[in-house]
Order: sequence, then structure tokens, then C-alpha cells
Amino acid sequence: MTSLDFALIYLLAAVLGVVLFRSLKLPSMLGYLIVGVIVGPHVLGMIHTSANVRWLAELGVVFLMFVIGLEFNLPRLRAMRRHVLGLGLLQVVLTMAIGTLGILALRWLMPDLWQLSWQGALALSGVLVMSSTAIVVKLLAERLEIDTEHGKRVIGVLLFQDLAVVPLLILIPSLSAHHNDMAETLLLAMLKAAAVVALLLTGGQRLMKFWLTIVARFRSEELFVLNLLLVTLGLAWVTEQAGLSLALGAFIAGMLVSETPYKQHVEAEIRPFHDLLLGLFFITIGMALDWHEVLRHWQWVLVLVTIPVAFKAAVLFGISKILGAPSGVALRTGLYLAQAGEFGFVLLNLTLKGRLIPVPLFNAILASMVLSMMATPFIIMASKSIVERLVSSEWMGESLQMTKIARQSIAQTGHVIICGYGKSGQNIARMLAAENQPYIALDINPDLVRQASSAGNSVVYGDSGKASALTAAGLARARAVAITFLNLPQTLRVLAHVRTLAPGIPVLVRTQDDQHLDALRAAGATEVVPETIEGSLTLASHALALLGVPMRHVKRTMQQQRAQRYSLLRGHFYGTDEEIDENDMEHIRLGAVTLPDACTCLGQTVSSLNPLLTQHHATLVTIRRATGAQLRPRPDMPLHAADTLVFSAKPLDLAELETTLLH
Repeated sequence: MTSLDFALIYLLAAVLGVVLFRSLKLPSMLGYLIVGVIVGPHVLGMIHTSANVRWLAELGVVFLMFVIGLEFNLPRLRAMRRHVLGLGLLQVVLTMAIGTLGILALRWLMPDLWQLSWQGALALSGVLVMSSTAIVVKLLAERLEIDTEHGKRVIGVLLFQDLAVVPLLILIPSLSAHHNDMAETLLLAMLKAAAVVALLLTGGQRLMKFWLTIVARFRSEELFVLNLLLVTLGLAWVTEQAGLSLALGAFIAGMLVSETPYKQHVEAEIRPFHDLLLGLFFITIGMALDWHEVLRHWQWVLVLVTIPVAFKAAVLFGISKILGAPSGVALRTGLYLAQAGEFGFVLLNLTLKGRLIPVPLFNAILASMVLSMMATPFIIMASKSIVERLVSSEWMGESLQMTKIARQSIAQTGHVIICGYGKSGQNIARMLAAENQPYIALDINPDLVRQASSAGNSVVYGDSGKASALTAAGLARARAVAITFLNLPQTLRVLAHVRTLAPGIPVLVRTQDDQHLDALRAAGATEVVPETIEGSLTLASHALALLGVPMRHVKRTMQQQRAQRYSLLRGHFYGTDEEIDENDMEHIRLGAVTLPDACTCLGQTVSSLNPLLTQHHATLVTIRRATGAQLRPRPDMPLHAADTLVFSAKPLDLAELETTLLH
């Protein structure tokens, strides 16, 4: 097979796998793994692993560690130290300790099936520690749970797991050394790591900032990207020459860059290399999986899925309880982190390379890790039901929470319910308080609620996406509801509850732009306030005032735009180099079409375009004559050659409309 054949098969398989798994709302990483299984030597046999492929895949891990180092910063660690250094540290230590003993016990009970040395058991316990940052953080963000009690604990544990990867990358290769040399090898590796890290961090931060500043002065994206590759691979090479892993050097490089002003720019530039090569790494992992062996030992695979998931959930539940978390929060923390993680695959690969585990066991463990990650979204979706069933005090805690909300709102009538107490929610509350208008705010960030309520703000802990919380907040007696967060599914959920419980109450909704304006109005929003459009109106009003336009006229113009639901401001021109995702395809855009001499509509009036506009759900916004005159379209206005018609519609409708007019 030629290099081109390999590249084409890899890209085609990767695209199909990612599309399939993204459509199922599962991480792309799982798509890469399954693609590797299918095209690998044990199924279709289309690709065979070579030294060059393995080397490229290794670079994927290098860039992954660089990104982890880039995201690591001491202020964030200090802010979450209770969860990171408390819960996270205990989770890693106890999981590895109990996991190692458990694996050795299995070897003693079933010596024929479970052939492992204590070194292999220790290495596997390191694999067991890891959870999936990509899956869990994405689900937490979608469910608006990052700032909840269990969300903060989950993020803290994931942060410490990322840190724990660094010593594990040193430990596992050392375990594969000869028994007599193991202690010496491990000690030497640790000393080398400490020396390299100390040397790089002592003067490395200043040197990195100085060097990146010089490179940035040339204002060349090409030079900047080349420099990033040089820095990342250069430091990876330094640590490899010191007898350590490539990944450790990349992690240090990321840490050094994270302390410079160029962090955000670097992250954007390195992302394509990171995604492409990491995808190749996961494909090579999938290629190593012998599916025939997995099917032959499917019982083992099921055991290796259920026991680790239950074990990790139980360990985290126990530690969280010991550290003072309520039972419901502790159980949710365990359920959210029970799956295998991305770094688990990296460590498992190292374990196989060091011959610490037999190949059949590697296949069973790899399959079980993939299955546990695929099950994670369903476990998290079911977490509420699981907690309510297993934790008897959960319903009582929720009842007490509703009582607290009701106690706060019981004396209020004609108040405003503010859903979400972030910056927008707090600004609304201040304006209402300044006018002596009563309000009650609901938010799921316990620290924010604690601080704001102690400062005298009328805010309580509660999920506004629950009908019970809205009822307890006095929805039946309220005069209005303001939804201030930008999560569309949660906003639609609140709107559905409000329209069911109090159909006539006005609801104000904040949104980022006009993309979901119509959907939110259809769902029952009285007023939708798009931030980008309102910001544009404010800028335009200041610009008009600076140009000497009378303030009365400026205010009238702004009021007209709001009364017309921003009709003039909806839809924009887009450049060909702008990114388009699947959501943008539903976004109203502007498109300009200049009528050619052969156009069949010449000589006809604007009204003749109505069937075409109706067919493509489009609106004719303006007509620009060849002379440069800009005209508002009227039904009786004639169309001439070289007229430029500006339409607003969705991208596909615009494309079809343009094709019809030009051909």
C-alpha cells in the first residue's frame, strides 16, 4: 500500500466515523477507535500498523499533553484546591492502591485467566484511575451543571487526574525494567524529571515569553505556527534525550506558554495538529484490538465494564461523603466519573509496549474501556433517577430546597422571577431594586448564591428548569419572568413550564444573537433580546449622536427597530473564509444578486418575484440601481438590468434563489 492509499483510507474512515458518532452526540474519539477496529488488520485488513504510523500517532499524544499543559494554571488550581488536592488526590491514591490489591487478588483466585505481575497490576491501576475529561465536561456544560456542587467536585478530580498523568508516564515505562534494576530505573527517572522540570521552569517562562514576543513582532502566522511546532517537539526531544517520555516535554512546553500573553492564540493555532494526530493515535489503538478475541471472551469484557465502573463510582462516593458532601452530591460525583478516560488509552498502550500485560487481556480491557465511555451519556442522563432511588434523603433535600424558595417568595406579589443570576441577572436585579420593584432570582451556583444572599440580594439556590422551583418562587403571583442564561435547551424547558403553569405571564429571554429568535417566540417568549443586535443598536445610536443627528430622531429610530423586531438588522453578509457549522445553516443571512441582461424578470415589477420569494422563504430587503441609488422595494417598482437585489434567507435558500435568477 502506498502512502497516498493509506492517507486516503485514513481520512475517509476518520470522516465517516466522526460524522456517525457526532450525529449520535458521542465524542469523536470513540469514532476514531471504532474506525481503527474496522480498517485494522483484525477486521477488514485495509491498514497495517507501521513504524511511521506509530510515530505519527505518538505525536498526537505529544500535542494532547501540550494542550493539557496550556490549560494548566496555578490560579485555577488554587481556586479549586479543596476539590483538586483533596478529593482528586484521594481518588487517585485510593483507586490505585485498592485497584492494585484487587487485581492481584484476581491473579491469586484465577491464575490461569489472570496472568499478571504486580508491576502489571500497578500499571493497570493507573489506567483505571483516569476518567474522560472530553465527555464529562461537555455533558456538564450542556446540562448547566459545571457550577453545581457535584460539578465542581467532578472538575476538581479531572484536573488532578490530568496532573497525575505526568508521574504515571514516568512510572509505567520504569515498571517494565528488569526486577533488579527497577528501583534504580524509577529513582533515576524521577531525578531526571525533577531536574529537567526545575531547569525549564526556573528560567523557561521568561525565555519563552521573550522568544514568543520576538516571533510575534514579525506578524507572520506561518512563522508563529512553525515556531510552535519547534517549541513543542523541541522540548519533547529534550525530555526524551534525558530518558523520559516525549509527552512530559510537551506538557512542560504547554505550561511555559500558558504563562505568556499568547496563550489563546497558541491554543487556536495548535488545535488542528492536535486533533488530526490525536485522531490517528486513537485509530492505531483501535487497530490493535483483536475483535475475534473480544467476542471469544465476551463474558470477560462485560465483567471488565461493570466492575471498574461500579468500583470507581463507589470509591468517589465514599471519599466525597468523608469530605462532607451530601449523599446525592457524592453519588452524582461517582456516577459522572465512573468511565474510562482518554489518558487511560495512552497509559494502556504504554503498558502493552512494556509487556506488562498479555495481548488477550489488553484486547478485553480496551473493549471494556470503549464500552464504558459509550455508556457514559446514558449513565449521566439517568443519574437523577439513580440518585432518587438509591439515596432516601434526596427527595427530602429537594423538598427542603423548594421550602427555602417558597419562604423567600411567600411575601412577594407582583414580583419578577429572574432565572439565572450571572452578570445579566444581577444587572436586572439592581435595576429592579433601584425602582423598588420586587424580584426573586434562582441560580444553581451555590457559592454565588451564598455570597449574593449574604449581601442582601433576593437570590436562592434552585434549578429554574424544574416546574417545582418556578412554582415555589411564586410563578402564579409574579408579574414577569426573565431568563438570563444562554443555554437554548434549558431556556426552552423554562418557557414550556412557564406557559403550562402561567400562560399569560410576560417572559423576557436573553439570547446571543437572532439565530433562535423565531423559535423562542414560538415557544412563548414575549420579548427576545439578542445581545449582538442590541449592542449594534447602542453603537449606532452613539455614532448618530456624534454625527449631530438630533437625539429625538435617534431615539425614535431605535424604538422603530425594536418595534419591528429588528427586521432591518436581521441577516448579515458572510465572507467565504468564515467558518460555517450546522447551526449556521439555519441562520438568516443576506445575499446580493446582480441581475444579468438575460434575466427573465427584467421589465417586470417587484411583485412578480413574490412566488419565488415565497418558495424560498426569502425577503427582498433593498434594490441598488446601476446608478448607485439605494431603494426600498415597492410592489410596482420595475426591475432593470444591473440592478443588485439584496435578499435575506437561510443559506441554502439564498443559493437556490441566486441560481434561479442567474440562470
